[in-house]
Amino acid sequence: MELRTLRYFVAVAEELHFGRAAVRLRMTQPPLSRAIKQLEADLGCVLLLRSPTGVALTPAGVLLHEEACALLAQADRMRERVAELAGPVTLTVGTLADSAEAFGTRLAAAYREHHPAARILIRESDLTDPTAGLRAGLVDVALTRAPFDDTGIATRTLRSERVGVVLRTDDPLAQRDSLRLADLAGRRWFRFPDGTDPVWHAYWTGSADDGRRRDGPVVRTARECLQSVLWNGTVGLMPLGHDLPEGLTVVPLTDMAPSRFVIAWRTADAGPLIRSFVRIAESVHRGTGRFPTGRAV
Repeated sequence: MELRTLRYFVAVAEELHFGRAAVRLRMTQPPLSRAIKQLEADLGCVLLLRSPTGVALTPAGVLLHEEACALLAQADRMRERVAELAGPVTLTVGTLADSAEAFGTRLAAAYREHHPAARILIRESDLTDPTAGLRAGLVDVALTRAPFDDTGIATRTLRSERVGVVLRTDDPLAQRDSLRLADLAGRRWFRFPDGTDPVWHAYWTGSADDGRRRDGPVVRTARECLQSVLWNGTVGLMPLGHDLPEGLTVVPLTDMAPSRFVIAWRTADAGPLIRSFVRIAESVHRGTGRFPTGRAV
């Protein structure tokens, strides 16, 4: 029996209702019901008597509830003692531009709940480092955008977003419903400083390296990108659905691969705290509320 399954059972036993227990556990009801049925199958006995109005504990269910509560309490004490002995645990999260805001308060709240002793540090990177400090060893995990050189780095895609070209509203192409990269031939684009990840650079400059790319203004932040378009009439790319300053618009590109918002970590350093962060981030993004139960520190 897993501690997670026992926590599920305790919630149902105390709420005497699968729906209320699911809300308490912040998960949907079907997987909760399946977990309890599997627990009953593993034990070879009925733990709950189901009815349209709720559930009632069988004698076996009463006994398991008592034993499970004692076992879970002991497990929590063990984690607290180990965490106290190990001392404070720090996880440094790298973010690219405003990527941390994609989750808002939900990810922070979920992670604090499951790792209350962990100290979280946030390090924001500019657009010259798409790994947000990960490759340099400055952070443990990163919320960023792909593609980039992922040698030695694992990623999980949290969502994909269509990409568009940013133009001034008085640009002749600004009124188009969609564009192709060929429509931008001869335009000056912003570019990133020398030494920027070549995979990243190629994606955000339309996978080309001609005169208009080399001649464009050098930018390091998303704000500088937008201002270069506003002041210099250059063009650049950005994911759709983001707010723009007055005087700018974005037109969807039909021949650009989507921009992938990812969580990334070094494959050689995937410790328990990082793996938990990845699982929680995926759960928060899916909106299921099915966070890993228990606390790791």
